[in-house]
Amino acid sequence: MDEGRRERKKRQTRERVQEAALELFTKHGYRTTTIAAIAEHADVATRTVTLHFPTKEDLLFADDPFTPASLAERLADRAAPALDVVRDWMRDTMHVLDRRDTLRDRAPGEVWARRTRRAALIAEDEDLRGRARAAYHDLERLIATAVGEDLGLPADALAPRLAAYAVTGGLRELYTTDEVRHGPADLLALVDEVLAFAHAGLTRLAGQGSERRSVH
Repeated sequence: MDEGRRERKKRQTRERVQEAALELFTKHGYRTTTIAAIAEHADVATRTVTLHFPTKEDLLFADDPFTPASLAERLADRAAPALDVVRDWMRDTMHVLDRRDTLRDRAPGEVWARRTRRAALIAEDEDLRGRARAAYHDLERLIATAVGEDLGLPADALAPRLAAYAVTGGLRELYTTDEVRHGPADLLALVDEVLAFAHAGLTRLAGQGSERRSVH
């Protein structure tokens, strides 16, 4: 088997296992679903599941394209404000996921329905929430550093930290909002709302800073 075909088969197996896991987690609960049940549902050996996903948490978190590393790459070589780069990163990553579903003959919006179910599962489990928070903490630090650079402030100054917290908090909760749960929703429009909220906060803080300087 050539390398391209081998990698394609590996990817297809991973996706089949993840989809089986998500279906069973949604139906029976994350805690009560066993690896053996997932393997049977995906029609693979139990060892195949653990080979691709060493822990049960990995079935929900592995292969997520919204990674700190991918955002860091965008921010490292930017000519635009940090929040604009975050918006472009979200838009481009969302388009990649949409194209991937189109190429695999999946229904439009199916990827976002799966991510909504995934978000609900994570929200319901303390350990899963902890792992999600760790990933978002890395994103938060990246955004705070970039916003600080835009403002000429250290990353741990109040304005960059508040902006980063607003952005990551908004993106983290996106799939559990009323707009998405009772969708279909325009996800990129919701991303824009999150970023507009953060930008408005920065503008307000910048204005207050100018007022304080003029008083002194």
